[in-house]
Amino acid sequence: MSSDKSLDIQHEVQRAFDDRSPLTIKGAGSKDFYGNPTADHTTLETSAHTGVTSYEPTELVITARCGTPLEDIESVLDENNQVLPFEPPHFANTSTLGGVIASGLSGPSRPYTGSVRDALLGVQCINGKGEILSFGGQVIKNVAGYDVSRLMAGSLGTLSVLLEMSLRVIPKPEREQTLVLEQDADSALQTLNNLSNQALPVSASSYHDEQLRIRLSGNEAAVNHAAKIIGDDGEQSASDFWEGLRNHTLDFFADSRPLWRLSLPPATPLLNFEDDSIIDWGGAQRWLKSDVSAETIRAVCDTHGGHATLYNPGASGIDAFQSLSPSVLALHKRLKHSFDPHGILNPGRMYKDV
Repeated sequence: MSSDKSLDIQHEVQRAFDDRSPLTIKGAGSKDFYGNPTADHTTLETSAHTGVTSYEPTELVITARCGTPLEDIESVLDENNQVLPFEPPHFANTSTLGGVIASGLSGPSRPYTGSVRDALLGVQCINGKGEILSFGGQVIKNVAGYDVSRLMAGSLGTLSVLLEMSLRVIPKPEREQTLVLEQDADSALQTLNNLSNQALPVSASSYHDEQLRIRLSGNEAAVNHAAKIIGDDGEQSASDFWEGLRNHTLDFFADSRPLWRLSLPPATPLLNFEDDSIIDWGGAQRWLKSDVSAETIRAVCDTHGGHATLYNPGASGIDAFQSLSPSVLALHKRLKHSFDPHGILNPGRMYKDV
């Protein structure tokens, strides 16, 4: 059932469609830095559309509206010893569920327990014509044909205005322990590669300043067994470190230089400009602070089968996302036109021509 607020949002989109007037979709603004800056369009506010509409702990599914604060959702789940599997970053205490899904950003646990897209079961949204659409459902086994709902994860509001989302949740682990190994970068990448081939309860891994941190999550016996196999040189608990990595509050991120997120095959050796980086996600994600040109960074990543995102483009004039091949760009344009024929929803937020 639609709330009065969802109808208000729908009417605003319908007016914009009729007038062909672009909209900038805005929740609480915690992730405004991410993606390309948008022009000075009319702002469509969604943060007032709040509330958990359905939660069945035994079914491992929660449904909430787009403006619901992420802190509220995590608090409700915590009461039942459950968490969102993809460990979403907040970046601010105002972070909302709509921003979490639209940005598609996941935290340290992503390679081990899945991404935002993996956890998204269903959405209710408004397309660029002002039509309220529903995709997916509230049941984990509800899979029929192509899962359109998951297209919304990471689309940065360019395909629709998200109203309500259903997400899979998981039990909170009985125990967590972080192991620390003193290694150089090459040894750390080899260790991570070796761990990926073993059935161990690894839930996060990170390398920086010759320290490889490996977080174990699970029951007591499994964590103890894994700790004996891996060994360590230090700390037993590092929740502050993982929160700092998740929300970019570590000292590393305070550097004023451009912040790049490199997506690479996990076994990729340290790149020649990675003198100041954090290796994350078992080697598949690298946070890089560098003044090296965007062209160089992206060209090198491309040769390794990866890509680079400028995480904080601001007014630099550099595209946040790496250019797509002509065939993939054409696919994006067709998809955009299907959902938003007049191109009024967050135009240019992902790609300038979309």
